[in-house]
Amino acid sequence: MPGPFFGGFIYHHDAELTPAPQPGVRVRVAFGQSSRVGLVLAQGDAQGQETRPIEEVLDHVPLLDAASLACLEWAAAYYHHPIGEVLSAALPTALRGERSLRVAGLKITASGRVALETGEARGKRQQAVLAALAQEKEGQGKEDQDLLAVSAIPEADAGVRRRLLERGWVELGEVNAPAEWPAGEPSRETPPSLSDEQRAAVAAVEEGGWQFAAWLLEGVTGSGKTEVYLVLIEQALAAGRQVLVVVPEISLTPQLIDRFSRRLAARPAVLHSGLSDGERLAAWRAVAGGTASLVIGTRSAAFVPLARPGLIVVDEEHDAALKQQEGFLYHARDVLVWRARQMGVPILLGSATPSLESLRHAWAGRYRHLRLHQRASGASMPAMRCLDIRAQPMEGGVSPALMTAIERHLLAGGQVMLYLNRRGYAPSLVCHACGYVAGCPHCDAYLTWHRDAGRLRCHHCGFEQGVPPDCPSCHAALSVRGMGTEQLEDVLAARFPGFGIVRLDRDATAGKGVMAQSLARIARGEARLVVGTQMLVKGHDFPGVTLVGVINADQALFAADFRGPERFAQSLLQVAGRAGRAERPGEVLVQTHDPSHPVLTRLLAEGYTAVMAAELAEREQAELPPTRFAALIRADAPDAERVRGFLSGIAEQLGQDANDRLSVWGPVPAPLARRAGRHRFQLLLLARVRSDLHRALWQIDEQVGTRRPGQRLRWSIDVDPVDLA
Repeated sequence: MPGPFFGGFIYHHDAELTPAPQPGVRVRVAFGQSSRVGLVLAQGDAQGQETRPIEEVLDHVPLLDAASLACLEWAAAYYHHPIGEVLSAALPTALRGERSLRVAGLKITASGRVALETGEARGKRQQAVLAALAQEKEGQGKEDQDLLAVSAIPEADAGVRRRLLERGWVELGEVNAPAEWPAGEPSRETPPSLSDEQRAAVAAVEEGGWQFAAWLLEGVTGSGKTEVYLVLIEQALAAGRQVLVVVPEISLTPQLIDRFSRRLAARPAVLHSGLSDGERLAAWRAVAGGTASLVIGTRSAAFVPLARPGLIVVDEEHDAALKQQEGFLYHARDVLVWRARQMGVPILLGSATPSLESLRHAWAGRYRHLRLHQRASGASMPAMRCLDIRAQPMEGGVSPALMTAIERHLLAGGQVMLYLNRRGYAPSLVCHACGYVAGCPHCDAYLTWHRDAGRLRCHHCGFEQGVPPDCPSCHAALSVRGMGTEQLEDVLAARFPGFGIVRLDRDATAGKGVMAQSLARIARGEARLVVGTQMLVKGHDFPGVTLVGVINADQALFAADFRGPERFAQSLLQVAGRAGRAERPGEVLVQTHDPSHPVLTRLLAEGYTAVMAAELAEREQAELPPTRFAALIRADAPDAERVRGFLSGIAEQLGQDANDRLSVWGPVPAPLARRAGRHRFQLLLLARVRSDLHRALWQIDEQVGTRRPGQRLRWSIDVDPVDLA
């Protein structure tokens, strides 16, 4: 049951009242002074133990099969998270309570079979109902044998049911509601011819015999990775198997659904947080029941049960959005690799810029490495060069050289994309007279000015306020410092009127359907200028874009996190890959104050692999992931000293038992030391051997005893952290 419990609780059932509940079914039990809904993990003999009875069995067929339960128990242990919360996170919201899946059902009697065989049942609809019930049905629980849901028999309206019941030809009962899913339409497009590299990638997976293997598909942007997915998915579906495709962002899902629906004779089931509870429940049950053969989802889809698993695909496997950052801190990619091994099916990890973790596995031979070096269309990769903006007169953050290039590409009929990973109009409002800066009263962060909304907002805790007319300290005029996408949009709209402009960031695409409308405007060429944040690098295909401008490369180049160089290279290459994907050549211009930075120069001169190889060597020297296994212990409270003392106690205890196999760094303040009025500290654990790290984490759990040691202090364990903030 949901709660901060690392183990299960033992209950007994009355064998005379109900059949023994199987693992994976929900039950209602007494817990404390109230009743709670829990999930059965295992059956066993509790003889000699004092137990309380199960009050009610809510399901007659398991919601989670044995393989799914095993995966969830592994995930709870690996990520050191309470098993009840892990199980709850794996179920649709609609199934976390007592919602019943039972519906009215019918069963044919012996006299009903005689009536069907002798022709005594003369009405066409009566015959149709009896014929449907007389057929052998598979895949139902024992108590459902020969029962068929009324909804599954179109002819079984109330009048027909009443007459059949009066004659004793059928009996009424309850059955699990069928997990129905509409069939897909025939393919609506002809597959393109595969390139030699694409054919080689498909052949390699085929030669693997569709057994477990982790395949890292590294392909430059526009190389046709999705086409490789489609060919392999088509083969798996043709063999009667299910396919799970996981993407990092909801915004990618509509494009993928549209493309897959045009190519595959299967209607995708979709699983992501933007669905209603009913929609999510219907899709989840259809996948778990095997009636939906193809499922596309975000990270939460990693735990959906598969009745006939055949292939798993993780697109943009490097994306940090695949790691859950609140509550149950799992990484969907790593969970799916474990599941693929468990189920004995291949898993395909695709990216133009693979994570250093996956590359290291591939270089060591643990993953099989597939490469697509050429764009599928035959187009060349865009030319990329730096713009040194030191001492340059800037117009709204745009240098003269970039402004000239924008004009040149627009007049030539191309589209231009400008990347600035900072939303809002300006990162802060400042007073040049006294030095006042508008800051968040709850966080160690400045308030961002959103001019469109007329508000100052904190992007960390959500606090917002109106814009003061002047400096609250000295009443002088306030001015902006820095720039965001709103300001960049204004500058470009004023400089290039009539070309149409679209802004893609969280604020501009917040409304339902706005993202799809914006993408449609870009695709039709109505918007020739595109301004955006990280959304631009999320796998979108913009064939008309011929110029990409990176406004502020230094923002990522000098990030405090040790993963800064890796993320900089990934973001730069991903956004650069939007240029020149059609017949027109592409150009990428990167504005920077440090054109001689070693990461930037190596990336431009030698490419992504060289940057990652150098980064891996530096990580090894510094004893950082992925050359070490890591866990981050985070804690926060209104009182800074209480947090520091809590983590210091853990560090001291670990230090007494630690040796050269475990390193304990901290505690130190988090990069954002105060958020939402709470002081934040963290402790980093590093080990060369995974078991040494987990041994220390279990020691922490035993030492502290609960994840809630006090009402005002919160703490968590993040295994394999991707963000040290």
